[in-house]
Amino acid sequence: MKLKNFLRIAALVVMIAIVNPVSSFAMPAKIAAIAGDPEKDAKTLADITRRVNEIQNMDKENLTGSEKKALRSELKDMKNQASTLDRKVYLSVGAIIIIILLLILILR
Repeated sequence: MKLKNFLRIAALVVMIAIVNPVSSFAMPAKIAAIAGDPEKDAKTLADITRRVNEIQNMDKENLTGSEKKALRSELKDMKNQASTLDRKVYLSVGAIIIIILLLILILR
């Protein structure tokens, strides 16, 4: 009887350790993008797209190395900004398995 209780407690501790959310240091821009309004996000995305098209159509042969580096850093910043506008939710295989197991246990 004691071994059975110990195994139940051990299983509970393992589940809590696995499911317990880990705090992360999220970027403030990502947090702001989650709470942003869709109209502003669409306008920002349109501005980013317009600027990227301008850079693609630009004659880059006559630019100096520092100007090219500035363009690359600008493109990286715009890419990061556009990725914060992405509002998809990704689930890992482990999370799906845990959800299914919890549903099986709850619905029994």
